[in-house]
Formats: sequence, C-alpha cells, structure tokens
Amino acid sequence: MSADASANGFEPSKTLEPKIQASKIIEYQIPLPITVDEYHIGQLYGVAEASKNETGGGEGIEVVENRPLVEGEPYYNPDHPGQYTHKIFHLQSKVPAIIRKLAPNGSLQMVEKAWNCYPDCRTEYSNKYMADNFYIIIDTKHKDARDIENVHNLSDAQLKKRDIQKINIATDPCDPRDYKITEDPTKFHSEKTGRGPLTPAFPEMRTSDDEPQMVCYKLYSVLFKWRVIGSTVENLILKNVRRLLFNFHRQVFCWIDQWHGMTVQDIRDLEEKTKKELEELRATGEVRGMSDK
Repeated sequence: MSADASANGFEPSKTLEPKIQASKIIEYQIPLPITVDEYHIGQLYGVAEASKNETGGGEGIEVVENRPLVEGEPYYNPDHPGQYTHKIFHLQSKVPAIIRKLAPNGSLQMVEKAWNCYPDCRTEYSNKYMADNFYIIIDTKHKDARDIENVHNLSDAQLKKRDIQKINIATDPCDPRDYKITEDPTKFHSEKTGRGPLTPAFPEMRTSDDEPQMVCYKLYSVLFKWRVIGSTVENLILKNVRRLLFNFHRQVFCWIDQWHGMTVQDIRDLEEKTKKELEELRATGEVRGMSDK
C-alpha cells in the first residue's frame, strides 16, 4: 500500500487483498464537461434515477442499507465523511444467456457493497453461490486532470495486467437498444449551465474557454473462476460494463438541468424516496432496463 493510499483513508479491506489474483484489471477513463464537485451530486442523482430505470417485474435493485460511515469502519475518513450502501441486484434477464442456462435457481443475485468517500469511492460485487470464485472490485477516483499515469497507485504487477480503455460520451457508438435523443450529448444543450451540445472534438477541444472538465478513473478488478467458460464470461461482463458506463455518463450530463444546484441533503431525501419506489417497482410491472438477450 502506498503512502498516498494510507493518507486518504482508503485502507484495503480483506476482500481486496487478493486483487492481484484478478484475471482482468481494466481502467476506464471517462472525461466529462463538469467539475469534480458537480459530479458528486450528478453521480448520486444519476444512480437514483438509473436504479428506477432498471427495476421492475421482480427484477432490479433492492436497497438494504444506506447510511453514513462512522469512525472505526473500513474507509472512514474524517476529512471526507462517507456513505455506505448495501444493495442486492436481482438479475435473471440482465446476465449473459450462457450464465442463465448454467446457474441454479436463486443464484442470479449480486450483492453490492459500496463506500462512497468522495472524491474516492470503492465498490465490491459478490455472489453467494460463486463465493470466492467471483468478484468485481471497483476503485474510482475523480480528478480534474486527464491521463494521470498511475492514479490508483497500482503495484508493478498490477500495472502489467492493467488495460486502459477510454470512454467518450460524445463520439463512441451507442447501442441502438439504448439510444435516446434526450440522452445524446451531441444533441443536448443545458439551459442552466449553457453547456453542450458536445462536438466530435470533445474532450480535446471545449465549446468555450471556461467550460469545466474532469475525468472519472474507474479501475475494475474482475475474477470469474468457472471451469471452461470463465474467460468467456469475464469478457461478457466487461463488455456490459463498458455499455453501462457509457450510457450512465451520457445520462448524468444530459440530466444536468435536473440535478444542478441540488445539495447533498436533497440527494439523501431523493435516495430515501427512491428506496421506497424501488420496492414497489420490483413487485409490479415488467422487466425494465438493460438486458442481455
């Protein structure tokens, strides 16, 4: 562990010790035309809204716990008061078909535990059925500078495994199943901030000299140990991760007039309301959101 990692309060948890054992380590870099402070609100708002879009017909997201971190807990940092969330993802139609065919009944649930100590965040995904044979660990840092060489303080061994992938919310192709003109940054103009539409030159060139810019550095460490199909499933997972990150960050930008100016307390109130709505949505209606046909 580096001195920087210790100083910012992000000590590795026990589940993170074998990160080097991950079969895949992918660092996604996502530039956005907003500030780091703005993204704190935009990301939380986007998660709440996107959760509703992915919930219905017995599937989707169940919020088990959402509370402030307290002293003595992992990742607690008095300089950056954090929030702990525990969610269960009821998946079924949202996982690759090859897994649906092989997985026993009741095994298609993903547990998410997250420590949001913004501007640093950590999220862990696990599955009871897979136990130690599966995990996804996400370390996220939010910076106002691009192309930072080793923002996650990785070891030499981890750096050898790391694959850097850049996501451009303006120019990368959008899956036709996901496209909405209201969520297209090349069509959207913000009435509140005056930002957008984004040009094909984004992020190299800004639409104005005072347009802010930040980067989400999201490090995914993935392990899926299942005889014969392990590497196939890992690749499918990462394909869907890129799709999810691309869609989500397009939404965050295109929803800016909805969340710009909100406070953290406004977000907490929204999250509490969303938790109740998710419980109702999961019990009724049809399956919604991204699926893997």
